[in-house]
Amino acid sequence: MNESFSIIMPVFNAEKTISESIKSILKQSYPHFVLYIINDSSTDNSKNIILSFNDSRIVYLETPENSGVAYARNVGIQNAAEKYIAFLDSDDLWLPNKLEHQLIKLQSGYDVVCSNYFTFNDHGNLNIRKSPIIIKYSQMLKSNFIGNLTGTYNSTNLGKFFQKKIGHEDYVMWLEILKKSEKAFCVQEPLAKYRVSNSSLSSNKLKVIKWQWLIYRNVLKLSIPKSLFYFSHYLLNALNKRR
Repeated sequence: MNESFSIIMPVFNAEKTISESIKSILKQSYPHFVLYIINDSSTDNSKNIILSFNDSRIVYLETPENSGVAYARNVGIQNAAEKYIAFLDSDDLWLPNKLEHQLIKLQSGYDVVCSNYFTFNDHGNLNIRKSPIIIKYSQMLKSNFIGNLTGTYNSTNLGKFFQKKIGHEDYVMWLEILKKSEKAFCVQEPLAKYRVSNSSLSSNKLKVIKWQWLIYRNVLKLSIPKSLFYFSHYLLNALNKRR
């Protein structure tokens, strides 16, 4: 029996990029997956673009009103029926061998697998975001070493994890996953491409820094000394990522 992936793609007004994102999934060398596309009440042509794809592996879902990326992803996670759960946003891309390479590590016993990835913009690739080969929970507290577009986990072994409606919702989810799985394997070959634009949430540095501090204090309930310890590491790692 082939082991299959549930791929979660939230969409809101992504008519300029979603076609390329969907194609990057349909071109995967490992063909056993279901792509759950959740249209978060887009007001542009996203719906028509999605429905123009004639592939039985695509499941189209809609939210009754615009509710945000965490809610949209949770709708997809709730519907996901396959063994492994993975994520791709509607403006990012996978390289063709992404699932194939990660499945090797999943089948070798790892419940969580991610990879390094490229950042890019309209002018081409910018750099490579690199993470340790083995990522543990204590390391994730110091930096988000699992790019959401590269992460996949074994929902049969670990159960399903849903995202909170807070800043850095994907980071908090991967923290919860790693706390249960204890470690993740990071494929060192870049297997995805993260689009950097002026509208990217992560492009607002001050907002991201504030979110990180609130995660330590309000979500994880860490003491001020511990929060300061991890926060200092987070800032250093953030600077190193962009060198």
